[in-house]
Amino acid sequence: MIERWFEWSTGWFVAFIFAAVPNTGIPWIVAWLITGALVFTVYFGFIQLRAFGHAIALVSGRYADPKDVGEVSHFQALTAALSATVGLGNIAGVAVAVSIGGPGATFWMILAGLLGMASKFTECTLGVKYRNENPDGTVSGGPMYYIRKGFAERGLPFGKPLAVLFAVFCMLGALGGGNMFQANQAASQVQVVFGVPTWATGLVLAGVVFVVIVGGIRSIARVTEKVVPFMSLGYLIVGLMILGAHSDRILWAFGEILRGAFTDTGVAGGIVGAMVQGFRRAAFSNEAGIGSAAIAHAAVRTKEPVTEGFVSLLEPFLDTVVICTMTALVIIITGQLLLDPDSGRYVLTEAGRIATASGATGGVPITSAAFGSVFGWAPTALSVAVILFAFSTIITWGYYGMKAWTYLIGEGRMRELVFKIVFCAFVFVGAVTSLDAVIDFSDAAIFAMALVNILALYLLMPVVRREMESYLSRLKSGEIRRTG
Repeated sequence: MIERWFEWSTGWFVAFIFAAVPNTGIPWIVAWLITGALVFTVYFGFIQLRAFGHAIALVSGRYADPKDVGEVSHFQALTAALSATVGLGNIAGVAVAVSIGGPGATFWMILAGLLGMASKFTECTLGVKYRNENPDGTVSGGPMYYIRKGFAERGLPFGKPLAVLFAVFCMLGALGGGNMFQANQAASQVQVVFGVPTWATGLVLAGVVFVVIVGGIRSIARVTEKVVPFMSLGYLIVGLMILGAHSDRILWAFGEILRGAFTDTGVAGGIVGAMVQGFRRAAFSNEAGIGSAAIAHAAVRTKEPVTEGFVSLLEPFLDTVVICTMTALVIIITGQLLLDPDSGRYVLTEAGRIATASGATGGVPITSAAFGSVFGWAPTALSVAVILFAFSTIITWGYYGMKAWTYLIGEGRMRELVFKIVFCAFVFVGAVTSLDAVIDFSDAAIFAMALVNILALYLLMPVVRREMESYLSRLKSGEIRRTG
């Protein structure tokens, strides 16, 4: 009865939010994602806070059993999914958000990340629960599987067509925003900084991507478990060095973030800038609610679906709360924004405007100018980060697109190989062509993924709560124990 009441009240709450959206200026897709994240946060009793410590224990392997079905460890699944989310949005999207909304944008970005942890928990638990375990030891999972199986289990209609719809959108999003856009941004940055032709970068990138993705999720996980910590820690270390050089401005920066968060400028920059501009200019900030990460997490070795839900809630925290916040702080503390006394809005400095007009795209020049204002070598290091971030995003989205493809046409090595070849061809095409129309289309596909996925999560969240309550009660009683 309580579950039915919550589902009913949730429907009215969502309807109310959407009725109010036209009067707020908040885009529909942002309202859809944030509303979902808020509902899941309340429904699961702020699980992102309660399970944070246990999530770290799971990632460290303390509850791992190598005999469980699956292809990768909890840590490998986390880094594989993080490789898709830790991308150009952390560099370019954040810069755009802060340049639009000022320091206050950072507050709303962090809040969105914290709420998104509950969305990621919900979808990744379902991704493992309803996955297919194939005879050869491989697994296939994600929204297309839990929509079809979960809807059938609960007696809900339209499961099969919605699953197909999600798979189509996922495949299109993988080829566009998860592939061509990333390749284009990386090739452009390499050309601006190092003078390498875009076709050369595209050719090399396509070849390296093929070598990695041809081996499937196990090959991808072996790469991401090394690349993701290296590139993330390297980026954070340089950021901390810059903050250290301006240590006297750190408290001031946090004061500006809090002061600006509740002004019109701060709200517009934080919600519209961070959650929309950042999404459209990169590979989304953390993909919470999109459903894509559930495809990677479904490959984990576990017999308890909710354990991977716990692990996955670390993604938005690391991606948005840690890495995106570092980018924003560097931009603010190095003085890339100036408060215009006439308009009351923050504007780019002259150096920032020059950097933005230098030929590079998105918000990368703003972040590059911030890094370069302290260390002369930092823009070069940032270029390396751009390449690594783009590469990591491409290889994981290649896996997402391939699983969507095989869901539509059937499993099989040759069928997978066909998609992988086509996907790598798109890497090269993306590097050498103008992508405005393609990116608009692929963004629409990824937004459509969110529409289908969040709807499914609303209808299947009682399943997740039963899994969660069962696991937590057994953990508390001692039935579930550490293995290491």
